[in-house]
Amino acid sequence: MTKEFSGKIAVDVRDSVPDWSPYELPKAPDGAPNILVILYDDTGIASWSPYGGRINMPTLDRLAENGLTYTQWHTTSICSSTRSTFLTGRNHHANGMGVIMEGTNGFPGYSGRIPAECATIGQVLQDNGYSTFWVGKNHNVPEEDISSGGSKSQWPLAMGFDRFYGFLGGETNQWYPDLVEDNRFIEAPYTPEEGYHLSKDLADQAIRMIRDQKSSNPSKPWFTWYNPGANHAPHQAPDEYIAKYKGLFDDGYDAYRTWVLERMIERGILPEGTALTEFNPMPEDQENAADHVKPWDSLSDDEKRLFSRMAEVFAAFSEYTDVQIGRVIDYLEDSGQLENTLIFYCADNGASGEGSPDGSVNENKFFNGFPDDLKENLDKIDALGSNETYNHYPTGWAAAFSTPFKMFKRYSQFSGGTCDPMIIHWPAGIKAKGEVRHQYHHSVDVVSTILDVIGIEFPEIFRGVEQRPLPGVSMRSSFDAAPDAPTDKHVQYYAMLGTRGIWKDGWKAATIHAPLTGHGRFDEDEWELYHVDVDRSESRNLAAEHPEKLKELIEAFEIEAKDNNVYPMDDRPAREQLTIERPQAEPPRTRYVYYPGTTAVPESVAVNVRGRSFKIIGDVVVEEDTQGVIFAHGSRFGGHALFIKGGRLTYVYNFLGIPPEQTFTSGVLTPGPHALGVEFIRESAGEHGESIGTAKLYVDDQVVAEGPMRAQIGKFTLCGDGLCIGFDSADAVSHQYTNPFPFTGGKLLGVGIDVSEEQYLDLELEAQAAFARE
Repeated sequence: MTKEFSGKIAVDVRDSVPDWSPYELPKAPDGAPNILVILYDDTGIASWSPYGGRINMPTLDRLAENGLTYTQWHTTSICSSTRSTFLTGRNHHANGMGVIMEGTNGFPGYSGRIPAECATIGQVLQDNGYSTFWVGKNHNVPEEDISSGGSKSQWPLAMGFDRFYGFLGGETNQWYPDLVEDNRFIEAPYTPEEGYHLSKDLADQAIRMIRDQKSSNPSKPWFTWYNPGANHAPHQAPDEYIAKYKGLFDDGYDAYRTWVLERMIERGILPEGTALTEFNPMPEDQENAADHVKPWDSLSDDEKRLFSRMAEVFAAFSEYTDVQIGRVIDYLEDSGQLENTLIFYCADNGASGEGSPDGSVNENKFFNGFPDDLKENLDKIDALGSNETYNHYPTGWAAAFSTPFKMFKRYSQFSGGTCDPMIIHWPAGIKAKGEVRHQYHHSVDVVSTILDVIGIEFPEIFRGVEQRPLPGVSMRSSFDAAPDAPTDKHVQYYAMLGTRGIWKDGWKAATIHAPLTGHGRFDEDEWELYHVDVDRSESRNLAAEHPEKLKELIEAFEIEAKDNNVYPMDDRPAREQLTIERPQAEPPRTRYVYYPGTTAVPESVAVNVRGRSFKIIGDVVVEEDTQGVIFAHGSRFGGHALFIKGGRLTYVYNFLGIPPEQTFTSGVLTPGPHALGVEFIRESAGEHGESIGTAKLYVDDQVVAEGPMRAQIGKFTLCGDGLCIGFDSADAVSHQYTNPFPFTGGKLLGVGIDVSEEQYLDLELEAQAAFARE
């Protein structure tokens, strides 16, 4: 109890006096606004129409015309890290989120677990009379916790949110998403053929949550954190939106940069004289080859046609999502809530360069260290944006959409990775309309702003734990200030994947070090110096002219780094970081047993067959009409499946979605009990690290098909499309069947998977015993 009981307690209730005050729940301050934070993914500042970009954003235009457009609002340069700052108001390393959740490495700044001394804005607002809703992307749950039986301690409902509807990982297929509602995995409510798209679904869910709350508790304010899958890959959108952009990017990304910079200056986003930085600013000995930009003039006609189409699809994805968000804004207006709703509409980092110099029809290749193939990409050009592709544009568009800055997402030392769109709309609290604000701010400032606007303090002690002070600065002072009024912020460090930088009172120091290179040698890094108050694009290195200023900033970085757990720095390649072995709730084992009727098992906790030999055996009673999936894991963009179709056993390994599917098929199965399985014997590594070996298809103890096979060394997906028994969820592994293709007409007792060196036939005998056939 926060208050002592002040009533009277006697033996008889009739002689007693109640006191409800210690038990009453707190109420929000009178007039407290609703809070709506809309956080896009992977969007450079030069993308959207309010900033002069070519992507039409009707909802955002509407909010900008009646709100404020910020030009120097910054993020951490990557998803999980930025999102953690929105959650807690602390710097990302202090949150244990110095890297994406798939790259955590066991040090305080990179643990992937928000410490108790960093309570969330959701928890604080819950304790101050708010309803709290989280819709869309999460990417702040430790990978090993993303499972039905895993710890829920970092899931949204445990982090201060009353409701959650969305996906827990870093990305998801927009047509076949990996969905969670509250604390349970669910399937999408309808199919793409019936009009499903995740952006549409999320808008529906946000409206439903707010409407339900207003129906039951109309006097209570709400906080909604709305995180669409856009603009993260895969870039997927309805055909009619893609058609709107036909030809609009044919001039190429070089020309786009020049065009958009002029527009940004005209709109007052950037000052006159802002210089355009070069496409490939990193020296050869530091450059990450995967982040190189090919000059547009060096491309073939086919490449230009393909790359332009990829930009069209990206633009369509962004606009379609904005239109769906517009439905939420319309609902707020129609229900009388828009006037007193404080809206932040922003993005979590710069445009993404994860599509490589050539773009991709399957972004999962990037995470497997496998190159894209131009011919394959061209073959899919008319399918881009559909459920047949998992596409991502090339690095040239990432650089163009981050104009005028150097580089893009992951480069925390440059504004190309960190300077992002931010528009704030609050009719009841902001007098200025349609104005631009140049004050320097950071994502860590959003929580401080929300608390300031509501009029509450972050607690010094929360649930018995002394809280880490908020380093953020409220942006409220800028709401009705002059556009060029001084910022209240004085220092902000940046660090990500081996990159480092610091902003301090209008100056910025940055290291020349590319992420994910494995170069190390951080003590040899060269530091550059920019006076960003006058050189917004960070184009003029003043290190030689102002050595004392550079020294001051480097020393300031060291203070911030030590206070926020930035060290050790980690620039190892993506495949190394994504495959780090992390502590699991389950003891390590080489044998896994799965049963039908269970929810898809997320890849983070499913058996890991990557880079090794493996054996899969299903214990099955076959009848004449038996068909369906025995085992499936992954999707058409990478995965494998064992199934019965047309009376025959088939195993398909779909290597990164590259045709043809590797297929092994038996003769017609005889009715009765069978052990049906496949063995892959890894024999060597291929040119790009992929596993090369031999697959053998078994019916009982007989090999019925065999041949060469290659297998992925990296994950099938970053999230979703988990391991399934008796069906295939979301997107089908093989084009030879249509999901869910459930196992019917017979009996599937279970599936055993082994990654030890034991012989297949030994495992077969054990599997039969384990499933105890009836």
